[in-house]
Amino acid sequence: MGLSDMPELSIVIVNLNNKDLILDCIDSIQKEGSGLELEIIITDNGSTDGSVGALRRIQDSNIKIQIIENKGNLGYAKANNQGIEKTGGKYILLLNSDTIVKKGALGKLMKFAQKNLDAGVVGPKLLNIDGSLQPSCFNFPTIRNAIKEYWLGDKGLFEKFAPTGEKPAEVDAVVGAAFLISPKALKKVGMLDERYFAYFEDIDYCRQTWKKGLKVYYLPTSEIIHYHGATFKKMSPEKDRWKRLIPGSKIYHGIAKHYILTAIIWLGQKWVQLTKGKSEQI
Repeated sequence: MGLSDMPELSIVIVNLNNKDLILDCIDSIQKEGSGLELEIIITDNGSTDGSVGALRRIQDSNIKIQIIENKGNLGYAKANNQGIEKTGGKYILLLNSDTIVKKGALGKLMKFAQKNLDAGVVGPKLLNIDGSLQPSCFNFPTIRNAIKEYWLGDKGLFEKFAPTGEKPAEVDAVVGAAFLISPKALKKVGMLDERYFAYFEDIDYCRQTWKKGLKVYYLPTSEIIHYHGATFKKMSPEKDRWKRLIPGSKIYHGIAKHYILTAIIWLGQKWVQLTKGKSEQI
């Protein structure tokens, strides 16, 4: 691919048995309307629902689409990295297969990232299917924040949130459902850490981005609809999903800090229950 043929934006999508959703996602990209030169790289993690066949039938569309076909589920981080390795664009957008890109969303992300040279990662505003706001930003889950929330009553530090207003905001981390990576971040941070099968790879990448002197931004003027949970519910039943967080937490925090953090949270919750029970008896 010559320099003149290089796309402005490479979109990497990981798919696992989300045939209808990913087709709708690609259709929304084609109708986004910003006029960007795009390419889409899809990594299929062993789908059995006819996804790959359906995707191959739309490869002749007006957007360049590459398909990487895995025989099984290699995990979210590794599959994204497989896609990143095939990209030719200067900017890379990691996009969940269960998303719908609204008009102008990609152009706004690109324009902001190009204008703000300190941007390492930029996340758009995520919306639920009904158009309501979907919180998509994190504070880093530090021991200090755990003590403040679970022992000192400073609520919300461990919950996803969305900054108010329509101005861009610096945040610790954004969720990986729609995750724009700048050329500087790709050079300084690299690709996703493949030790994470699923969960924590996004917040870890944001942590590394800040460590390398770049910033993470939330851009509320760019809007993307996210069918929350449609991607990861294929990996485990909802009642067992919390168990999926444990391996990622141990990698992210380290074994010792993981157990310290777990103890702080568990003991804090028990203390609240105990004191609440006593106050109700009075």
